[in-house]
Amino acid sequence: MQPMKPTALDLLQSVFGYPAFRGQQQAVVEHLSQGGDALVLMPTGGGKSLCYQIPALLRQGTGIVVSPLIALMQDQVDALREAGVAAAFLNSSLDAEAQREVERQLLAGELNLLYVAPERLLTGRFLGLLERTEVALFAIDEAHCVSQWGHDFRPEYRELAILHQRFPAVPRIALTATADPRTREEIVERLALQQAHQFVSSFDRPNIGYRVMLKHKPQVQLMQFLQGHRGESGIVYCLSRRKVDDTATQLAEAGIEALPYHAGLDAATRAKNQQRFLREDGVVMVATVAFGMGIDKPDVRFVAHLDLPRSIEGYYQETGRAGRDGLPAEAWMIYGLADVVTMSQMIAQSESADERKRVERHKLELLLAYAEATGCRRQLLLGAFGEVYPEPCGHCDNCVAPPKTWDATVPAQKALSAVYRTGQRYGSGHVIDVLRGEETERVRSLDHHRLSTFGIGAELDDKQWRSVFRQLLAAGLLEADAEGYGTLRLTAASRVVLSGGQPVKLREDARPERGVRRRRDSQLVTGAQGSGGSLGIEAYEQSMWDALRALRTQLARQQGVPPYVVFHDATLLAMLRALPANEDELASVSGVGEAKLKRYGRDFLAVINAAP
Repeated sequence: MQPMKPTALDLLQSVFGYPAFRGQQQAVVEHLSQGGDALVLMPTGGGKSLCYQIPALLRQGTGIVVSPLIALMQDQVDALREAGVAAAFLNSSLDAEAQREVERQLLAGELNLLYVAPERLLTGRFLGLLERTEVALFAIDEAHCVSQWGHDFRPEYRELAILHQRFPAVPRIALTATADPRTREEIVERLALQQAHQFVSSFDRPNIGYRVMLKHKPQVQLMQFLQGHRGESGIVYCLSRRKVDDTATQLAEAGIEALPYHAGLDAATRAKNQQRFLREDGVVMVATVAFGMGIDKPDVRFVAHLDLPRSIEGYYQETGRAGRDGLPAEAWMIYGLADVVTMSQMIAQSESADERKRVERHKLELLLAYAEATGCRRQLLLGAFGEVYPEPCGHCDNCVAPPKTWDATVPAQKALSAVYRTGQRYGSGHVIDVLRGEETERVRSLDHHRLSTFGIGAELDDKQWRSVFRQLLAAGLLEADAEGYGTLRLTAASRVVLSGGQPVKLREDARPERGVRRRRDSQLVTGAQGSGGSLGIEAYEQSMWDALRALRTQLARQQGVPPYVVFHDATLLAMLRALPANEDELASVSGVGEAKLKRYGRDFLAVINAAP
């Protein structure tokens, strides 16, 4: 009598150590396992990988996973091998002999999963290998790379429709955590997934707390923020390479383990710094957006932005690198009017087509509206992806401490009038000088001291006027010029305000001289600071927590893998709370599969049982 084949739930529990599927995972797994095509939109940390890994184990043959980055392939394969799955990757990091061995394993049917880059998959040689292989499924990860409107566009992704043409009987699954409705349509069209079932989960990341502040002393503000994340892994994003280098140096001098990452560094330095970030606890990566896509590190506790990102989509993708393990994490951003002008100039001066520039300006406007919002940030963020969040979340900064607003109708009318009277040809700095009645050399040379709007705004200081102009931009009542010179223009919506037909409410910006006190959301962050500070680790649990993490690091070094490949923070936290006394009890902890129980169980039980 033949043994019964394992079910999807059997594999989830025995191989991956999870007691039950989450959300739509089970529906996706069953659909794909039965041979159906699928488009899966699931937030980062939602468990997308299991949606194709388990079907690859259930079906005959090898699952072929298209992945855009070497680091992501390495992480996924390390984790699968630790769980006892026969997995490999083919990329340029392997020498010729190692590549031949992987190809031999593929042809011999010895692999459950094989990860490849799109460039390699599309070669005639590799497609020929696949025709001699039994392929269980094709998984196209980071599928948003197919979209020319997206922030991670990869031209090779647009050619992956060849999989449907060459292997029509093999099921395909495209997965992404970042796709607004327009990007979703393009994925379907470019990958020929018109008949695929679409599984769209909520884009919400409830474990992330969102906070946005005005920029006034960036390095001081960053240091104040990091005080609550001592000993934790995180990412700090900067717009320029120079700012990355300066910030990393300042943090290192302050005793924080910070490393730089940008395209201006040589490849060896970038690789070394990335490996340290992945394989060590408590490292802060200071980076441009060149860093991040495909980083599978689950225990990133914060993502900080020192400059405004380019789009709401990019912001969502970057902040989504925090808290992939489902534990509390924080997304923190500071910004100013100069950021808006800089980003507008970058878009205008790019070599993109006019239509793409228009789309990028719209996405920047959505992000600015998010930053200036007085209501729930989560509702606005999800709304940008076409999702309606029913009520305020209760734990973003605007929900925890609602900002005060004021009737700014008259100042708004003055600002719009001044922009119009000066000819819609100048930036905010010059227009503010006119409003405040400053007889600068430039104002006098242009005869703008003779305008009817000269001096009508003397009641507000420079800082207050900058706040007004920034919020008028966010509200769509002004727009930055398309040529990239930072000049301001009226929009169609501004006419209603000028005619008195629409009141304007603006937020009261906190005065910087009062200081910036960090407010932690009590629903998200409690307990002692330190290596488990934002995870709710109590003082009496700290020594055990540190011992579990130290053991994990030791075992990871022995295996040559990142610590989270041994166990996620979420699994260590579950051990800390359950305090299992034997292997049976440890096996019931989420994230402890059979292979890991056999390999690491005794070591972790020894640490737990040694506690007084």
